[in-house]
Formats: sequence, C-alpha cells, structure tokens
Amino acid sequence: MSEVYRLGHLTDLHVPPLPVVSFRALASRRFLGWVSWSRRRHRMHLREVLDALGSDLVHQRPDHIAVTGDLTNLALPAEFVKGAAWLRGLGEPTDVTFIPGNHDAYVPPRWERSWAEVAAFMRGDDRAEAPREEHAVFPFLRKRSPLAIVGVSTAVPNPPTLATGRIGSAQLQRLRRVLGELRGGDACRVVLLHHPPGSGMANWRRRLTDAAAFRAVIREHGADLILCGHQHRFQLAELPGPDGPVPVVGGPSASLVEGEHDRYGGYLMHSIARTNTGWRIEVEARRLDTHTGKVRHDFTVSIARAAPGGALVVSRAGGAGASQALPV
Repeated sequence: MSEVYRLGHLTDLHVPPLPVVSFRALASRRFLGWVSWSRRRHRMHLREVLDALGSDLVHQRPDHIAVTGDLTNLALPAEFVKGAAWLRGLGEPTDVTFIPGNHDAYVPPRWERSWAEVAAFMRGDDRAEAPREEHAVFPFLRKRSPLAIVGVSTAVPNPPTLATGRIGSAQLQRLRRVLGELRGGDACRVVLLHHPPGSGMANWRRRLTDAAAFRAVIREHGADLILCGHQHRFQLAELPGPDGPVPVVGGPSASLVEGEHDRYGGYLMHSIARTNTGWRIEVEARRLDTHTGKVRHDFTVSIARAAPGGALVVSRAGGAGASQALPV
C-alpha cells in the first residue's frame, strides 16, 4: 500500500454559546431558531465538547481538515466572527477547507457580515492569491496531493420548520465540468457537501431537494469519496459511479453532547491510500466520552474495492453506536 494521507472531518459545529441576539435580528426566521436554542439546543451543543474534539483533532496532526457546514446556529454576524476564529485554531486556511450548511444561510446571507469571514477557507486554488472576493464561487477545487477536494454548497435559506438544501443548476453544471476534468487522473476525488445526497439518508424536511441531479452527475463522472453531515450521526451509503460505487460518509456533530445511542459529539479521521484496485479508505470515528471527559476511539470502518471498478468491500471493527444507511 502507498503512503497514507490523513483527512480529518468535522461537521455541524454549531459553535456555542449563542451570542446576545438583538430584537432587530429576531424579526425574521431567526426568532423560531432562537426559541429552539433557548428551550433545548443550548443543552445539546456545548462549547466544552467542541473544544475537546478540536484539540484532539489538532493533536492527531492530520494532513488536511474538512469542515462540512453548520458553523453557526442562526447565521448571526457575531457567530461568523467567532466561528472563523475557531476554524483558525485548527490551522491555516490552506490546511482547512470549509463549506457552508443550512444554518449558515439561516437567513439570506449578506456577504460582508457573514460568509466573508470564512472566505479564506472556501477558496479554490485558482483564487488563493486573489483579493477579497465579493462572493463565494462553488464548487471550488483544492488540490492537496493525493487529494482533489471539491467543495459544493447546499446552503439556502428555508421557510420555518424546514432544513432542506439545494445545489442549483448552475453549480451542478460546474460540478459536472470539474469532475469530468478530474476523471482519469491520479487524484483521489473527495466531494464535500453538507446535506446527505443518498436516498433515505434524510427525511423530507431535511433532504437535499436536487439530490437526484447530484447523483446523476456522480453516475456520469464519478468521485472516490463523498463527505457530508447534517444528520448529526455517522452514516455510510454508496452512490453509483461510472467506475463502480462511490462511498458516502456522513459525520456526527462536533459539539453535540452525548444523547441517543448513535448521536454524540465526535469527528472522523479518514486514512486514504492508493491500492492496485483503487483507493482504500479507513474511517476512524472518535468521540468525546462524557464520563471521562476525554476523546477516544469509537470504531473503524474500512472501505476498499475487491477489484478495479468493482463493488466496495466494507468492514467494521469496534463500537456499538453507529447507524448505517442502506446503500443506494
């Protein structure tokens, strides 16, 4: 097996605590989100959980870190400032890639008071030296040998009670071009998005509304690994690709206090290496043990191909608290 590249994966940080919210800011959809935070979510997403996991991840010294959305809770300007500072604690923007989630577009974002704060973490290599952009361009491409990281945004404002995502036709068209150009190369193509793209991975109110169109792009041009979040639990599925099934891995929330058996504060470490049948990916789930206050190994899932272009072979060791979505 060739040299191993280690990609850390955090998602759904919901960086706590919530800052003071003005009455003016609450004159929007934020009001219901603020009520939800005040009643229960402030007990579910804790800063000590997030900080412990972040410190452990830095200690593991990954080669790169991917953060798949929901940095904020209500997309308040102060949340983006605080969230950007937390991301910088993980590493420089060249070493940390961020894509937004639905909470980061809780209300229609005003660039200068929201996503501009994290722009450096979601710039493609072709814009790395450019002056401050007026807007983000998705999908963006970052090449971190042996990876080609493709950042997709599913973050759109929603009506009350919905948490859906949408990629949009313009972004899908660019994604088709980017993946088409990468196909046949020697890079491991890693696609990042917040909402799970697999059928059955999220319910109607939390779904990716144009997931079928995304799956059609993957079916045509392929990828080697798709990372997502949104569901606050470990998920594993696969999408059809031109060279065989493509694994989809969803991560747990990075600030969630331990609750249901498969929902807890954690993150994933992906160890990626080339083999003679493609890529071998070992996914280690690490979680905060609330009894000891320490981060520990939970389980490991190994994903590889039995033959070039063949089916995925998945094996798991350890752990008793992870859900697995059915392959699609």
